[in-house]
Amino acid sequence: MEILDTTLSVLKKVLSDIDITTIAGIGITNQRETTVMWDKKTGQPSYNAIVWQCRRTTNRCKELEIYAPLIKEKTGLPLDPYFSATKIEWLLQNGHKLDKDNLLVGTIDTWLIWNLTNKKDHITDHSNASRTMLYNLQTHQFDDDLLALFNIPRHILPTIVDSCGSLATTNASITGTALPILSIIGDQQASLFCQCGTDTTTLKNTYGTGLFIMAPTGQSWPKTESLINTVAWSIKGKVNYALEGSIFIGGSAIQWLRDGLSLITDSSETAQLAQSLPDNEGVYFVPALTGLGTPYWDPTAR
Repeated sequence: MEILDTTLSVLKKVLSDIDITTIAGIGITNQRETTVMWDKKTGQPSYNAIVWQCRRTTNRCKELEIYAPLIKEKTGLPLDPYFSATKIEWLLQNGHKLDKDNLLVGTIDTWLIWNLTNKKDHITDHSNASRTMLYNLQTHQFDDDLLALFNIPRHILPTIVDSCGSLATTNASITGTALPILSIIGDQQASLFCQCGTDTTTLKNTYGTGLFIMAPTGQSWPKTESLINTVAWSIKGKVNYALEGSIFIGGSAIQWLRDGLSLITDSSETAQLAQSLPDNEGVYFVPALTGLGTPYWDPTAR
């Protein structure tokens, strides 16, 4: 609810500062694997959102290790608690007062759009769907075998739509006037689209909470053991793919130095501190605060 309230307050501030008749539409980008489950009648979440970095389903992933090759083959993803499937399964088992007939689930884009359209549209795009560990890269739909493996009923999942187009319309009671939602895309894919577009000779790296290096691969996905094959975006029914390396702790390691250890008071101090030493005397710190992602995929590393 806090995520929704924050989004609505920012949106309303933007709308109050501009001529609403000049708005062509709204675009939504989001943390991809972060998962919310809610009651479609009341609109109330059944539990707190489970963020992408959460490791609570590590043991469940260990139990399913025999299926890791199948999951990689179908989804392009390693079996890891990073992705949404085991988060959804956990929510189904632990959510409060669940009426499974009335449940809906989605990543943050889905949660926001359902609310912005006043409970009308339960949708996601291919880039976000491909991060659930339930999406088949060949069929471009949620996979029956994987839904059965994770005990997830299909009816609670959103409808998959293109990453851009006339995807939904906000409810006028929420945005003052009905506004078209013209784009839905995961945050790293949005960055990739802006930085590289469809140029398969380029790649981008995003420096944020984590670090995400991505390269567009067009209409194919090269087989890879340690990297992620993911949907980049879907436009006019044509799906484009990308390779990704996901590092969970990047900028948040600097934040930890400041807020957790109190070694610095501002992130800008880190460069001067690092450059003040002649060498590191063989000492390294690996920021595996939530396990290691690419290329190790070890959720238990610390």
